[in-house]
Amino acid sequence: MRKHIIGVMGPGDGATESDRAQARELGNAIASRGWVLLTGGRNIGVMEAANQGAKEAGGLTIGILPDSDASHLSDCIDLPIFTDLGNARNNINVLSSDVVVACGMGLGTASEVALALKNGKSVVLLNVDLITQDFFQKFAINIAVAQTAAEAIEIVEALIEPQ
Repeated sequence: MRKHIIGVMGPGDGATESDRAQARELGNAIASRGWVLLTGGRNIGVMEAANQGAKEAGGLTIGILPDSDASHLSDCIDLPIFTDLGNARNNINVLSSDVVVACGMGLGTASEVALALKNGKSVVLLNVDLITQDFFQKFAINIAVAQTAAEAIEIVEALIEPQ
């Protein structure tokens, strides 16, 4: 049986301390459940924090990188995929994920949320302000908002393992 792939998307340079802490907790919880973590694969921000959390729990990590340069690859990535597609790799990120969790927000993350929703993927928003939540909720019903990483994981669990 195929393993569930959970995408954790979020800011790189613009990630806040709260974004990184939540992302690390998400990565750990994803790995603890035997799911696979998919991120943008870089050694910065939400990507790095989520990957570190997953590795702490012995999880498997996939990184979808925007270029062919390994110098920005997180040391916590098990399976790097070098796309040389720039921001177009965001489509690969969301289409390869069973559920997308957006932890924090930036322009790249917003594009991933929009692509996920456009493709019928379920999205969980975490650490996202009310204006952003309202904006995305106008366009789709397959979007949820979580206040904590633990709540985000509960939502993901309900989406991929319905009772």
